[in-house]
Amino acid sequence: MKQLSLSAVAALAVLSLAACSQPAPPPENAPAVAGEPLATRAVMIGTEGPSLPACSSISRVKAGGTDVYWAPGETRAVKAKLAGGARLSLCEATDDDAWFGVVFAAPGTDPDMCGVGKSVANAREYQGPCRWGWIKGGTVELGG
Repeated sequence: MKQLSLSAVAALAVLSLAACSQPAPPPENAPAVAGEPLATRAVMIGTEGPSLPACSSISRVKAGGTDVYWAPGETRAVKAKLAGGARLSLCEATDDDAWFGVVFAAPGTDPDMCGVGKSVANAREYQGPCRWGWIKGGTVELGG
């Protein structure tokens, strides 16, 4: 009986330490919401014309990372999270530069496979093969 209670105490101590080692969520972490986002807006590529790359800039996420959302201004549901230093392509921006439409490769995937470094004949919605979404302005180092 004594051995069982010592084992239980040891397990409780390990669980307590594990809980303390979890990092705190970033300060601008969106609250968890059940269900689908209320708005979705695909990222447009080729908005600068057929003589330029489909997305204008390869950039890096600033330290601290950023959340990726389904549409500009739609912060109720997070689509993905990007770590600081992650590479992404900026494809469009809202008129006030408060939001950027981005394309990014899944972890462990070659970013060159996204196909946004080449020109496209007409502006269109990005449909893959990489991931896409919207990030808040000020969360990337432009041209990084």
